[in-house]
Amino acid sequence: MVSLLSGLCLCLAFSPTQEDQGVYRSVGAPAQAYFAETFDTDSLDRRWVLSRAVKEDDADVHKYDGGWVVEEPEKQVLLGNKGLVLKSPGRHHAIAAYLRAVHHFRDKPLLLQYEVHFQKGIDCGGAYMKLLTHSDDLRLSQFSDVTPYSIMFGPDKCSSTYKVHFIFRHRNPRTGTYEEKHARQPETDLSDYFTDRKPHLYSLNLYPDNTFEILIDQTLVKTGSLLEDMDPPVVPPREIEDPEDTKPSDWDDRRHIPDPTAAKPHDWDEEAPQLIADPTVQRPAGWIEEEGPFVPDPEAQPPHDWSVEMDGEWEAPLIPNPACAEAAGCGPWKPPVVPNPAYKGKWRAPVIDNPNYQVKWQPRMIPNPAYFEDPQPFRMSPVGAIGFELWSLTGDVLFDNILLCDDLEMAKRWTEDTWGQRKTPGILEQLLLATAKRPWLWGVYVFTVGLPIILFVSLMWPDKRFGPSTEDYYYKKSDEPQPDGPQDPEGHTALTGSGAEVKTGPRKRGNQESTKEIRFGA
Repeated sequence: MVSLLSGLCLCLAFSPTQEDQGVYRSVGAPAQAYFAETFDTDSLDRRWVLSRAVKEDDADVHKYDGGWVVEEPEKQVLLGNKGLVLKSPGRHHAIAAYLRAVHHFRDKPLLLQYEVHFQKGIDCGGAYMKLLTHSDDLRLSQFSDVTPYSIMFGPDKCSSTYKVHFIFRHRNPRTGTYEEKHARQPETDLSDYFTDRKPHLYSLNLYPDNTFEILIDQTLVKTGSLLEDMDPPVVPPREIEDPEDTKPSDWDDRRHIPDPTAAKPHDWDEEAPQLIADPTVQRPAGWIEEEGPFVPDPEAQPPHDWSVEMDGEWEAPLIPNPACAEAAGCGPWKPPVVPNPAYKGKWRAPVIDNPNYQVKWQPRMIPNPAYFEDPQPFRMSPVGAIGFELWSLTGDVLFDNILLCDDLEMAKRWTEDTWGQRKTPGILEQLLLATAKRPWLWGVYVFTVGLPIILFVSLMWPDKRFGPSTEDYYYKKSDEPQPDGPQDPEGHTALTGSGAEVKTGPRKRGNQESTKEIRFGA
């Protein structure tokens, strides 16, 4: 066991270092992706547009004054890996970029994913992304909170609430108006993703059959349907309560009522107090009621700068009354209180079933004039750009490796090439990687694994016999002594004429072959 542990420590000591496996490998953008960004450049790409929108009440003041930079994280996970960082705590930030091509919701899924790193944790703020609705008048320089979007997705936290938003704007086919539909929150505890100060991968998969999946670090945390798991529902109810229907004045929907035949007992005293003085307790002997427990300090003097006109009449501080030092007590004596046995409280009639009960009243249902059917809410407004429009009390929120596509295999390869670089190899993987540069470690592995196996077998089965039972070596030290065979006479070692050594004498094992005579010449 000591050998195994020593060998393992030696192997791990020569396992790949940060220099071997901690260097970031740049990833190229897939040609067919609608949008892909790794932020590998030293500054923001020209396709990223900072919002120049101004405040509604002051056209001379920019609404979004928070800063953005491209830089490596404070605690490097992969050397050389950069990300887009929200820098200014307590300020509004907005930045956006156009897609390579407009995404239309037809017969292919929408796959969105990106990494978020709360480097300093998060007190209150969002890190969600908006997929901006395509239109002829979409101007990213005027991107703001009122810019129409098709989907909003990503983490958000304030107070003790941790959320992952998935919101889409649904168009009412009857009125043409838009309404936000919110996916219900995952039941999983999400707090660790906001507090562990590590990067996390957020993914949204939206399919043409109106189903969706939300994953964090490639783990499914929420799945649902656009038709069944959104608030408010995409399709309104067929019927609604009639707003003009009112409850009749004689409708009695009280399930229980006070018994009208019951009467208060004649000896019921509602005025009796709940607590009374204990009649069994007497004032202690030596109690001085005439003296107070505290008296003014006779030695105290008013401060020299005390002004009656300014400070009022001066009063000496109180000290314990010396007259009460030996007494049982001073001042007015009051006995302790105890529950009043005659107390009953306010009388109330017992409750009985209401003989006139008419069940709970509800207004009648009428057809919903706003009802419509939309079997394909997946067919949302087309997307022309992506953007971050955020406010956060905590700065240094890092975003990285954004992908928007419609191909599951493409998303899988992108995840392996980007997020996969962050995975830490297990012990076995580290040991195998180490042999690439140090082939001699294979000998160490064989020694550290094989020797313990041999020792284990020897200790667990000390009486184990090995080999065929007909051979001479089929015995062990604990066996009884064996008699000499007929070809094992007593003798001594001698030399033949040729100088070859010939051994004679007792044999240690029976059934050995006789020593052959060595001859030379013809």
